[in-house]
Amino acid sequence: MKNIVIKTVCEEKLYKKIFYNHAKNIHSFLCYKFGLKYAVEDKVQEAFIKLWENCKKIPPEKAKSYVYKVATNLVLNEINHQKVKLKYNSLKKENINYESPEFVFETNEFSEKIQSAISNLTEAQRVAFLLNRVDGKKHKEIAEILSISTKEKKKRIYGAIKSIKKNYKIKV
Repeated sequence: MKNIVIKTVCEEKLYKKIFYNHAKNIHSFLCYKFGLKYAVEDKVQEAFIKLWENCKKIPPEKAKSYVYKVATNLVLNEINHQKVKLKYNSLKKENINYESPEFVFETNEFSEKIQSAISNLTEAQRVAFLLNRVDGKKHKEIAEILSISTKEKKKRIYGAIKSIKKNYKIKV
């Protein structure tokens, strides 16, 4: 009588062979199909973990298609989860508004004034001003970034502030 050897994915050598032969290709497939924003490396690893957990149920010849399918489903589940989160966040923002309509209008009007004032600055003033006020950079950092002296940097920032105050009557 012949000894029949039944190979299963549970055998470490076979499992490693499947992993090394297919993990990179599955990763590439997921990247091409969904992009990198869904942590495809993690999804590939999770798919192989599921293969290991179900190794007795999956015949070796079906292991490749199983891992592809599981990895794809994991990414699709992540996408659906992101959609639910996005929908919840948009509902949350739409339903809660404690500001009066006048406040919202004034805020929008002020925002438009600021945008207009900043866009009318010279490029040198605008860059120095935004680095200081938006990015919170120190005067020395701004001078280094723009390759200018600290005096020139101060001149640009204070010129921007003066222009905004003069032309748009905005407190900066």
